[in-house]
Amino acid sequence: MSKMNVKELLPGGMIIEPGSAINFETGDWRSSRPILEREKCIDCLTCWIYCPDDSVLTKDGRMEGFRYSHCKGCGICARVCPKDAIRMEPEGV
Repeated sequence: MSKMNVKELLPGGMIIEPGSAINFETGDWRSSRPILEREKCIDCLTCWIYCPDDSVLTKDGRMEGFRYSHCKGCGICARVCPKDAIRMEPEGV
């Protein structure tokens, strides 16, 4: 029996290279999405620190929004926001 490498065994070109997840749009199975309420945000970037998917967009030290193509809708950003400036909304609403 011949040996197969991991790439041959994994269907659909799964993420197997460290640090390459950003190259894949993985937000399409999300059931809820974070919505920024800009008037409440103090740009503390706590959401950016805790986001496990690097989906919080920032520019010049300010919260700019979300990379929905990568966000999985876990809601961590909303839970850690000290000003309740992020709310979770059902996808498609």
